[in-house]
Order: sequence, then C-alpha cells, then structure tokens
Amino acid sequence: MTGTGAVAIVPAAGVGRRLGANKTMARLLDKPILQWTLEALAASPHIDLIYPVLKEEDIAEGEELVKDAAKVGGIVKGGPERQDSVRNALYMLRGEIDEQRVVLVHDGARPLVTADIIQRCLLGLKGAHGAIAAVPPKDTVKETDGRDEVVGTLNRDCLRLVQTPQAFMFKTLVAAYEAAEREGYSATDDSALVEWAGGQVKVVMGSYENIKITTPEDIPLAEHILKRRGM
Repeated sequence: MTGTGAVAIVPAAGVGRRLGANKTMARLLDKPILQWTLEALAASPHIDLIYPVLKEEDIAEGEELVKDAAKVGGIVKGGPERQDSVRNALYMLRGEIDEQRVVLVHDGARPLVTADIIQRCLLGLKGAHGAIAAVPPKDTVKETDGRDEVVGTLNRDCLRLVQTPQAFMFKTLVAAYEAAEREGYSATDDSALVEWAGGQVKVVMGSYENIKITTPEDIPLAEHILKRRGM
C-alpha cells in the first residue's frame, strides 16, 4: 500500500453489555457511533487509511455504512476480545505496508476524537516506541484491597486516565502482538503490550471530551458535545 500517512485500526467488535445495545451501531444524533468515529479520523490530514474491525454479524451493516466513507480501506473481521481484533488487523496488514509506517489504534466507541489529539499522538511518537492520549484524573484515587477497604491514596499528579488514539511504528506493534501471542499474554490496551515487550511509551494530552461510549449516560453527554461543536 502506497502512502506515508498513518494507517488507523478501529476496533469496534465489542458486545456493548454495559450500554445495553450494540455500541458500534447505536446512534448519536442522526448517525451510528462508528460513523462519527470514522469521519473524525478521516478529517485528519495525517491519516491515509482506516480499517474498522467488526464482529461478523455487523459486517454487512458495516459495509453499507462505509461504502461512501473517506479513506476506509476495508473492514476486518474481529475476534472474541479486543486484542484478537487488533491482531487480526495487524496480521492482515503485515506484508502490505512498510514496517516503518505509523499505525494508529483508536476505539470505535470514541467518536469525539479531534485532529489535534491525533497530531499530538503522532508528534509524541518521535523518540519513543509508542505515544498515547491520556488525561490527568480530576478526583482523588484510592487503592483498595478488593474488599472495599482503602489501603492507600495514590498521587494523582503521577496518574493518567488512558484514552485512544495510540500511535506506534507498525513493526513495534506487530512484534509486541507476536510476542504476546507466543507467551499467552493479554492486556487491556495496545500500549500495555508494547510496555510488556520492553518498549517506551510516551503520554500526550488527550481531552476530557474524548469519552468512550460505554454506558447509557454517555450518549446524551456525547450528543451535547457534538451539538456544541455545531455538528
């Protein structure tokens, strides 16, 4: 695949249990969440190609959704867990893109990402193995023992709430996924895999508006932000 811009992988094969609906296709205002996400990514001049990853039963609807979408290179079949879905996309791209190409992984359920956040992640990758968007917590964070007994209060100045996008060189992320597959290691996000494999990950400022649609309460908040943006 020709091009020098980033290739975005968009895992969107989650079940949406906490939302009580298929969060990939649940609607924000007049469009599915995934469509908002794809349009936000396509608006970045630093992204050349976008690959949404969907569960099998959503692929037909997804193909209809993306048929006129900008920069979408195709749909990838997802796996049972998020890590399986991203790995499927990476392995599909192996041999198709240069190993020095930047890969951006972004949750399909984060439709409020902006071009500025994307650019910060890409700039943050210089001199690091990965760059991730994150924000400082606003609240005090307590550590518990699993029985709701507080064992410590964490220094929130050193804590970050991790978001996506997360940016990596293709060869770095593929190597981490290959190692994790060999060792049977799993993690909740891509940066944790790169850290586990020995990579250095840098944090850049995300946005408190860059929320992940997870529960029903997130829908009206996201719609409010979109309306305020004039969408």
